[in-house]
Amino acid sequence: MTAWTKEIGLALLLLLAISVIGGLTGFFIPLLFLLIISLLIWQVVQINRFERWISKGGRGKYPKAKGIWEDIYYHVYLIKKSEKKRKKKLGKIIDQFRKSTDALPDAAVVLGKEDEIEWANTAAKNVLGLQPSDRGQRIPNLIRFPIFVRYLKSGLFNESITMPSPTNSNITLTVKVVSYGAGLRLLLAQDVTQLRKMEQMRKDFVANVSHELRTPLTVLKGYLETLQELDEPLSPLLSHSFQQMHEQTERMQYLVDDLLLLSNLETQPKKTHCVDIPALLSKICKETENLNNSAGRIELTLETNTHIYGDEQELRSAFSNLLGNALKYSPKESKVQVRWQQTPVNLVLDVIDKGEGIAESEIPRITERFYRIDIKRANKVSGTGLGLAIVKHVLLRHDARLVVTSELYKGSTFSCCFPSERAC
Repeated sequence: MTAWTKEIGLALLLLLAISVIGGLTGFFIPLLFLLIISLLIWQVVQINRFERWISKGGRGKYPKAKGIWEDIYYHVYLIKKSEKKRKKKLGKIIDQFRKSTDALPDAAVVLGKEDEIEWANTAAKNVLGLQPSDRGQRIPNLIRFPIFVRYLKSGLFNESITMPSPTNSNITLTVKVVSYGAGLRLLLAQDVTQLRKMEQMRKDFVANVSHELRTPLTVLKGYLETLQELDEPLSPLLSHSFQQMHEQTERMQYLVDDLLLLSNLETQPKKTHCVDIPALLSKICKETENLNNSAGRIELTLETNTHIYGDEQELRSAFSNLLGNALKYSPKESKVQVRWQQTPVNLVLDVIDKGEGIAESEIPRITERFYRIDIKRANKVSGTGLGLAIVKHVLLRHDARLVVTSELYKGSTFSCCFPSERAC
């Protein structure tokens, strides 16, 4: 029999007793009223006892009670016991999480809605200078680098930023913020000092080697041209050999020039002035048609006359590479469209061809240095594999991005998207 059945049975028995006594004495109504008042007082006393026990957290053994209240105390006790077990288990998980994050070499900081520090691991204390007493403080008040403060205010966390460590200016950090939960954010800071040093060594090596190769290449090329211009007729073997050497020195010259250009893009300071893009595109289209014997193949459409802030020589190099690739990798009779337009958020240069196209899996890699798509072609296409790498670096220096859409055997569209703020 359940507690509720017992309670109802007891109430019915009391009511029956009151009815019998009331019928014999003639005081049924007063006795019924007295019974109801007694039951109400009993329930109020039990509620008061329950409220006092709960207000103390329901700790320890629950008070003795009878009937339905005994079951209520027992069920609440079981819930509290189960909750205690869950808290203990959760505490172990949190403790393991903290130990594992403390073992991470990268700094990790949990930030609240107002950028206040809620938790930080050991690495954050070492490279960001955060202390346990800083909990609750807003991190921009502790790390005051302008680039870091702007990054937090912007709320644009798709990209990471690079800045020096607040504790040691010789340490370089890459900082990224990841949003999660309801307004919470995880700040990650990685020490990339050695990577930066290695990257700088690579840049210096490429620049030095490219520069040193230029002089012997020029001498070799000059002697080859002199030998080819001799009045004495050459044997077919020598003539073919000189031709092959000339072609390879030309190829080497293009490679060295591209490497030097890439090196300059990575190391030289930015130069900015207002560039007349429509005029620049008109020149590039005419020059490219003349150099590639492609008269009539290029269709230039200028939907806007907007100019942008940038470096004209760098932009010329990037646009020329895109246009040259479009002509090189599409049929000789096909048209290549060049379009300069303005959208609500961007200024866009589109170079559209109807060439062999690029597989979707290859698109993320085409801007890597020396990467060339391995496709069997009837005629070999010459190139250094650095053209799109140059385009990528030029666009990065102009706060722009390269968007590639392509379909195999149907053509490709290379779009240079400049932010509207670049307009001048």
